[in-house]
Amino acid sequence: MSNYSIDIKHTNRKNIVKFEANKFLFNDEAFELNNIDEAKSAPLAQQLFYLPFVKKVYMAQNFIAVEKYDIVEWDAVEGELAEQIQTYLNEGKPLIINHKPSQNVAVTVYAESTPNPGVMKFVANKKLVLQSFEFKNIDETAISPLAQALFHFPFIKELYFDENYISIQKYDIAEWNDITMELREFIRNYIQEGKTIIAEEKLEANKNKATETKVNIENLDDTSKEIVAILDEYVKPAVANDGGNILFDSYNPETQTVKVILQGACSGCPSSTITLKNGIETMLRDMLQGKVNHVEAVNG
Repeated sequence: MSNYSIDIKHTNRKNIVKFEANKFLFNDEAFELNNIDEAKSAPLAQQLFYLPFVKKVYMAQNFIAVEKYDIVEWDAVEGELAEQIQTYLNEGKPLIINHKPSQNVAVTVYAESTPNPGVMKFVANKKLVLQSFEFKNIDETAISPLAQALFHFPFIKELYFDENYISIQKYDIAEWNDITMELREFIRNYIQEGKTIIAEEKLEANKNKATETKVNIENLDDTSKEIVAILDEYVKPAVANDGGNILFDSYNPETQTVKVILQGACSGCPSSTITLKNGIETMLRDMLQGKVNHVEAVNG
């Protein structure tokens, strides 16, 4: 079974496409290679430069980006390029050889309030995870040593990891003024020491709701697919800024009811009902007239 998979991501620069891996490729380093001579210590990049349309190669935490010349269009070559990169990674070949790693970049973490008074968002200056994870209790943390360590604080109720931040929901026994600095320093030190955040080897063996971050749309009806697309494009970016996430759960065409799952800061937030009714419900009604009347949170 393949360890690596590659997703094709178009960027706001039409000549550059990112080939994102499902695992980290580098810790804090990034490489920009302008030609085959500069790629002497980067075998994959050197291999890519043999393709006549490759102009530059960029390598960073979880992606290989390629800038092309105008002699071809991406739709003619991106699939083959993604397959070539994926094959190389799964053969276990090195990305960089004879390279002395640079000193670790200093990690910074700052605390940011959310609309949910019971949740604080701790934001790092580096990417922490490649997908989102929700942990309701310590029993769900087999895949995450960091989540397990955080649950040893008696005032932590739930955790949500995404991109470069951790949303922490607390019990009422503690005030944020008393615990924010302690949590911020704990998280910063943990990351700075290079400790494991998500144990990749345990993901497959521990599939649970903590790893449910994307909706499989293959078996959904057309209206449900439209709902998922609207949530992904218009709603998710907004709730992510507030330290949360929203997932499509189900659609009932008879009652015209959409059910969603709220995660992170959105879960249990006093304002989530208002957001669902005045924001998301109104949007879906307007954009899918005659198909949606109600939006409910199954865990609201």
